[in-house]
Amino acid sequence: MTPSKTVGAGGLFGLLLRGGLFLIFIRFGGGLIGVLLYWLFDSTLVAAALSLFIAAALASAFVVRTFERGRLEDIGMAWSPASLRHLALGTAGGAAAGLIALLLPALLRLASIVPSPDPANAFTPGKLIFVSVILLFGVVGEEMMFRGYAFQILLRAYGPWPVIIPFGFLFALAHLGNPNATWLGIFNTGLWGVLLGYAFFRSGDLWLPIGLHFGWNWILPLLGVNLSGFTIGTTGYTLHWNAGPLWSGGAYGVEAGLPATGVVVLLALWLWKIRVERQSAPLVAGGKDL
Repeated sequence: MTPSKTVGAGGLFGLLLRGGLFLIFIRFGGGLIGVLLYWLFDSTLVAAALSLFIAAALASAFVVRTFERGRLEDIGMAWSPASLRHLALGTAGGAAAGLIALLLPALLRLASIVPSPDPANAFTPGKLIFVSVILLFGVVGEEMMFRGYAFQILLRAYGPWPVIIPFGFLFALAHLGNPNATWLGIFNTGLWGVLLGYAFFRSGDLWLPIGLHFGWNWILPLLGVNLSGFTIGTTGYTLHWNAGPLWSGGAYGVEAGLPATGVVVLLALWLWKIRVERQSAPLVAGGKDL
């Protein structure tokens, strides 16, 4: 595909270098920060979520200021009434998708909701708030990494699909090391990556993909379902499956099952049809259209 004139003097090599260094810094810088946070808090969840958020925020602020002479909010984080609507809309869509993926199998008697035998999963308001905040930080970090600076400067130059699909693939690869990862789980994660990239392109901000991502991630622990291989119980209940891992996703969670594949397709159709107030993304403005 012929690049847009907005690529600039550095050409493709310059874009890939800047984007690649951005992603590498987050990956390895986040790992170092994660070691420190794990030492401080002795929690894998806290270390993983906060380290990614901190590394992504630092890297984004640095590259936007250095290469674009802009501000952190230029990656699609500017706040406005439309941003609030997109965040709420995305959260509702992601949560609804999670409920469909979990409750429809229960209605079809492929699964049942039962009390969790693990006392650590018992409900407390403080735990629910804490987990919700940590999940939100993790989601914002992932969105800044995979739909932020590198994604947007390439989107400006090459248009949506030559960028959205490869970044969906990178999003999937980043989950290969998660506990109990399966090929269907990684495939579904890649579909989610494409979906979230399309959500950014439709809205012009990160708030719509953040909402979708958070809504989905928040719903699964409510029923004690593993989230990308991690067990995060919050309500004292769990989903007991009467069907095999093709449906349940096994130890990775429902994201490695067919229900997750189906709801991603439904979400894509929903995203295509809903009305959004397109924002002017500074890093993408002047690039190729869909």
